[in-house]
Amino acid sequence: MPETTVAQVLAELAALEDPKARAVNERHGDDHGVNLGSLRAVAKRLKTQQDLSRRLWQTGDTAARLLSLLICRPKAFERDELDTMLREARTPKVHDWLVGYVVKKHPQCEALRLAWFADADPVVASAGWALTADRVAKQPEGLDLPGLLDVIESDMKDAPSRLQWAMNHCLAQIGIDHPGHRARAIAIGERLEVLKDYPTPPNCTSPFAPIWIAEMVRRQPG
Repeated sequence: MPETTVAQVLAELAALEDPKARAVNERHGDDHGVNLGSLRAVAKRLKTQQDLSRRLWQTGDTAARLLSLLICRPKAFERDELDTMLREARTPKVHDWLVGYVVKKHPQCEALRLAWFADADPVVASAGWALTADRVAKQPEGLDLPGLLDVIESDMKDAPSRLQWAMNHCLAQIGIDHPGHRARAIAIGERLEVLKDYPTPPNCTSPFAPIWIAEMVRRQPG
């Protein structure tokens, strides 16, 4: 099979550009107009190609970077490489996919979580909080849950939006998965009122922590 070039991939992504999709994405801070289903279809055809993934990332193009994260081999990245990539990932979807699809599968995930958690850049710190919320749900052993609630209580209200969102997710996750801390998590959410008025479509759960916690607990078996 002939090698796929970056130019070929960029041309294919340009052909998939949809102005309506771009308009929707730009409302969420994402500067691309490629339908994500179409993007996944391209990734499925290309399969895993780590070298191509790296070269697509280096273009700086948002759609190309999203594709690069779908065809990469997560464990092939160096820790410092992932740190650099996160600091370069300024659009929300690229940031979220990098954390969710790559960093979570990397052997240095916990070290990166700790490094990012207290970073001075709030977007980088939001990745640390997102990884912490994941640990709250899946591997809470060793986490200081009361300490996390202390930080959320003191800092979430005035945090920049991306960081605030990640801290709120962590707050809700503590309330959902840890009954001993649930009352305090709900009380913090009620007092701070973060995302209380967030517009929520019908049949979706509000990100306001007290509502989110109540709904997820209601769905738990038993």
